[in-house]
Amino acid sequence: MTLSSLGCSRVVAGMWRVLEWKMSERELSNYVQDAIESGISTFDHADVYGRGAVETLFGQALTYSPGQRHKLQLVSKVGIRPTNSPGVRIKHYDTSATYLRDSVEQSLVRLKTDYLDLFLIHRPDPLPCLDEIAEAAQTLKQQGKIRAFGVSNYSTQQFDLLHARTALSTNQFECSPFEAGAVESGMFTALAQADVSPMIWSPLGGGRLFSETDPVAVRVREAMKSVQEHLGASSWQAIAYAWLFRLPGTPYVIAGSRRREALVDALEGVKLQLSREHWFAILEAARGQPVA
Repeated sequence: MTLSSLGCSRVVAGMWRVLEWKMSERELSNYVQDAIESGISTFDHADVYGRGAVETLFGQALTYSPGQRHKLQLVSKVGIRPTNSPGVRIKHYDTSATYLRDSVEQSLVRLKTDYLDLFLIHRPDPLPCLDEIAEAAQTLKQQGKIRAFGVSNYSTQQFDLLHARTALSTNQFECSPFEAGAVESGMFTALAQADVSPMIWSPLGGGRLFSETDPVAVRVREAMKSVQEHLGASSWQAIAYAWLFRLPGTPYVIAGSRRREALVDALEGVKLQLSREHWFAILEAARGQPVA
């Protein structure tokens, strides 16, 4: 199942830092409603965000508007076992079938829902049993507890090996002009060939784009401002998102901000059409030199 067929919005609201936003349940409910009305219906979670507290808060927020659930898509990631988990002494990854199934059950309870629209393995496990992972994903789909399955932070080879055993709907990974490894490795074209859309996190370089003291950030921002002026965009941040939406495979991008203006910038980025020269000008600014 593709992200499009799931109904996912091209801009995804990231919930990683929601506890830092200091929102009440009611305020978060209003934030969700405002996002949906703006055209953002997909919300990205992980069981380790706030050690489960983020999902719990979001689930409580949904109770203020019982009709919201069918209007949105819930994404959650599992597989990282932190040291404060019961019986865990060393932080590690776990993709055993039992752990995956149990993690889904716990996320469903916290989010107060019967199903996840998209369920992802958070990090590639160096000790995987791929057939076991595939079987667990199929079972969860058959039980109606997840609608689709995918991965996060996988290499092209890791994605292909698991995708050969069970259908993967996305690979969620970091990408920005500062972190273009996925572009250089051919990840985007490989996913496009498999008819799978990527989901991108940290599109603004984890806030690096706003730095006034980082000379690379200043250079990239100036390049984006130049493109902004040429296209008549409302902000250079919209250009930052447009740079990602220009990549192959119909990318979906996670915007992790409580500011409505930031979400509006991301939505504008979907509509903007960067030329090849615009796109490469920003890449050149990030690298400090033209392509070979």
